[in-house]
Amino acid sequence: MDTREDLIADAFVELADSLVTGFEVTDFLDRLVQRAVDLLDASAAGIMLVDPRGQLQVLAASSHDVRLLELFELEGDSGPCLDSFSSGEPVTPPDLQAMRSSWPAFAAQAETVGYSSVQAVPMRLREEVIGAMNVFRTAEGALVGSQLKLARALADVATVALISQRAISSRQQLADQLQGALNSRVLIEQAKGMLAERAGIGVDQAFTQMRDHARRSGRPLRDVAASVIQNRGRSLS
Repeated sequence: MDTREDLIADAFVELADSLVTGFEVTDFLDRLVQRAVDLLDASAAGIMLVDPRGQLQVLAASSHDVRLLELFELEGDSGPCLDSFSSGEPVTPPDLQAMRSSWPAFAAQAETVGYSSVQAVPMRLREEVIGAMNVFRTAEGALVGSQLKLARALADVATVALISQRAISSRQQLADQLQGALNSRVLIEQAKGMLAERAGIGVDQAFTQMRDHARRSGRPLRDVAASVIQNRGRSLS
């Protein structure tokens, strides 16, 4: 039988493997909330991440009830996940009375679906906070000691993965743009050489003709160059 240490190690290996074999955000976050439930003696978990406009969105939930509860938290602009995101620190109310005092409407809604404890840890890398993870329990009590450390470690792994993926995506987008620009330049160089030879003019003059034609017709220069090549360098009309 696997020990708790084995389960924790397996969880981090699984999350790391999901980055190597192909990163898919939804699947990654679903794995994360399930591991949080398994390892933190929790009933459910959910994750909110900030979108490009700076607004938090529910990106993962281990159950439909939790998704609705997190949406209620967002709509009411009150709850542990929002506070953890704003402060960049864990929010761990010690008991149900503390929950009721901090977030009356949210606590009442949480109790309605059977939760007496809701904790939140930030998804944070240094000074950048990209969201928060909620942990729901049917029994009262805060995440403390090794449980809180493990919750933060799971959130940290997710944060590093998401920020790294964002950087990779940005680099890939830039690489794609540069490759597109290089492809266009090759096409344009080929087209102006063909036009120059066919019309008996210099390559600079051929380029000027292509550029002027693109401006008059409202077409991209790349498209004009492609037309020249397709027409085997015949004069532009």
